[in-house]
Amino acid sequence: MKEILKTEHLCKYYGRGENQVKALDEASLSVRHGEFVAVVGKSGSGKSTLLHLLGGLDTPTSGSVFVRGQDISMLKEDELAVFRRRKIGFVFQSFNLISSINVWENIVLPLGLDNKKPDESYLKDLITTLGISEKLHSLPSQLSGGQQQRAAIARALSCRPDIILADEPTGNLDSRASDEVVSLLKSSSERYGQTVVMITHDEEIAQIADRILVIEDGRVVERV
Repeated sequence: MKEILKTEHLCKYYGRGENQVKALDEASLSVRHGEFVAVVGKSGSGKSTLLHLLGGLDTPTSGSVFVRGQDISMLKEDELAVFRRRKIGFVFQSFNLISSINVWENIVLPLGLDNKKPDESYLKDLITTLGISEKLHSLPSQLSGGQQQRAAIARALSCRPDIILADEPTGNLDSRASDEVVSLLKSSSERYGQTVVMITHDEEIAQIADRILVIEDGRVVERV
């Protein structure tokens, strides 16, 4: 499989001198197209920092992030915003659904921002796969946590992005909903050929991934 995501000597430092914190220090990794990778590590190890840098939500102190061979740190802010919208889907712990619009409107929102028409057949298949067909006209507040996260996954997949970045996607869910959501991410990866990078503190959930990376002292190591 071809490489789709790569970092080289990625560093993110906060503060200076004796107070400097190295959230990421020379972190290098490679992810292949269609791969499901879990990133685990202790609290404060730099997992979320890594995800934000991979998705262009933050800028590194030094080093590079390449998506399909393109160094995203070289993009201007407006170019990066478009790149994120088209190439990367985000799933967050807090769902981040817009409370004032219904589930369907939340799902197709990224398409509207890009002036694209929804692919009805693809979205119908996606929504059926995620099991939220009956909830499309409901507001987020009318859904359970698991249903809200399913809607968030549908929104992340609606643009058919190259990469899904999931930051503790089960953090606000009970164990049953957690298992369901991770299984859905896995099946979405397999069904739609998505590349998924999932940050999690839950070692058990990480086992579903094709490969596990561990962050220790700001560096990324592969678990054998």
